[in-house]
Amino acid sequence: MKKILIAGLLLIFVLPGAFAQKTNKVVMDPTLHSDVLVGLCTRNGLEHGIFSRWFNEEYKNYHPDTTVIKKIAKKINKTTITIVFGSWCGDSKMQVGRFYKVLDDAGFNDSHLKNIAVLRSKKAGSLDISDLRIQRVPTFIVSFHGKEVGRIVESPRVSLEADLAVILNKIK
Repeated sequence: MKKILIAGLLLIFVLPGAFAQKTNKVVMDPTLHSDVLVGLCTRNGLEHGIFSRWFNEEYKNYHPDTTVIKKIAKKINKTTITIVFGSWCGDSKMQVGRFYKVLDDAGFNDSHLKNIAVLRSKKAGSLDISDLRIQRVPTFIVSFHGKEVGRIVESPRVSLEADLAVILNKIK
């Protein structure tokens, strides 16, 4: 009985970790000869370490329009957001930190946010993201009740907060 209990505990605690997607995975890009993020990543993976300089600089220096932020704040927490970006990409380096600033200023709940880092091939390592139809990065996808209501691709048309407000206005 004791052996069965020990085996059961091992299955409960060890197996889930064996199949879990590692977050903040850094790999060497053979063409760029530099480290890049791939797969699921966290804010911590962007704020600290080798990617922090561009993320933190853009976050700190971006000042969203407070009038638009107030409008966004009314609906933003009804959504889920997926950010698909490349840590090697100039547009991603510019926009991801800024987008986080918009989300923070609007009071967005980070538990409704998913970050996915892709290689230049737009693949996320072992994570299948083909259903997201990513062609350019960064891509900020806003969903409501599991359905996409809009996306900002590469660079905003007006500003991140203004473009996000347009998307959120589609939600009733």
